[in-house]
Amino acid sequence: MVEAFAVASGKGGTGKTTSALSLGLALSDDYDVTVVDADTGMANLLFHAGLGDADVTLHDLLLSDADATLADATYERHGVNVVPCGTDLSAFRAADPTRLREVVADLAADTDVILLDSPATLASRAAVLPVVLADRVLLVAQPTVPAVSDALKVQEYATAYGTGVAGVLFNKAHDADGVERVSEQTTRYFDGPLLGTVPDDDAARDARRAGTPLLAHAPDSPAARAFRDAASALDVRPRDPDRVADRFRRAVLPDDPR
Repeated sequence: MVEAFAVASGKGGTGKTTSALSLGLALSDDYDVTVVDADTGMANLLFHAGLGDADVTLHDLLLSDADATLADATYERHGVNVVPCGTDLSAFRAADPTRLREVVADLAADTDVILLDSPATLASRAAVLPVVLADRVLLVAQPTVPAVSDALKVQEYATAYGTGVAGVLFNKAHDADGVERVSEQTTRYFDGPLLGTVPDDDAARDARRAGTPLLAHAPDSPAARAFRDAASALDVRPRDPDRVADRFRRAVLPDDPR
């Protein structure tokens, strides 16, 4: 079985990378999970996972003359496989983001759940590609009207390309009453359920500075508990790996968003 989720937000600052890695660790109790930094222009996952010195990254796999293998760019961290992306600007310019199709197709044969940490906007072909490739999108938003509006734009784009919606995760929540007001007004517009609400938590910032995933750094923190609850609410749907891999390889790539 395998299912690929694009973890997307529509804007920066929502804690999308923390969410992708935290959900990955929580899901790894039951599944073989791989988290991929598909944000080839603004990579962050390597710092969250303590991989700032990684020799081979996704950028190396996206070169037209790449001789690195997927195994070379995959690192095990706390029970989760991580495929980080580099931060070198020249590597980003040389990379062909469309080769991500082949990378995800290869992953489909060897893992149960793929989490694609996606770019924060839909401003380019490279940015929307993870959303188009995924089986479903998992929307991360702060519980504010502007952030939810941005997440709804991602949903609109995803569903236009046949990508389903796995659910919505509210992150960095400060005010319980405010969360309730926003969720009552907006969740009815999403195609998937509200998976949970993660409180704003200093533990998440401490984990980022330490280069250790939140669930490993502070497993009993309020945020870590909320991420585990959200992972439990996520219904992972088994799909045939060969068919999924073939779909990825044949995916029609979108034009640049306008």
